[in-house]
Amino acid sequence: MSATNPERVVRCPACGGDSVYAPSNRWRPFCSERCRQQDLGAWASEQYAVPEQENQSDPDFEKS
Repeated sequence: MSATNPERVVRCPACGGDSVYAPSNRWRPFCSERCRQQDLGAWASEQYAVPEQENQSDPDFEKS
């Protein structure tokens, strides 16, 4: 870490721990390869999803 370009520390999205957000951290924004792999696994198993709300459809789309 240099005085002119300090490394930024962020919260790891997987475990909540400290993670250096800089080119020196090859897994950024994750703190480790393990956290990166867990997140990738969650995406692959479709654990991340946006819930569909009822009555939020585009009325023009449903016209025949």
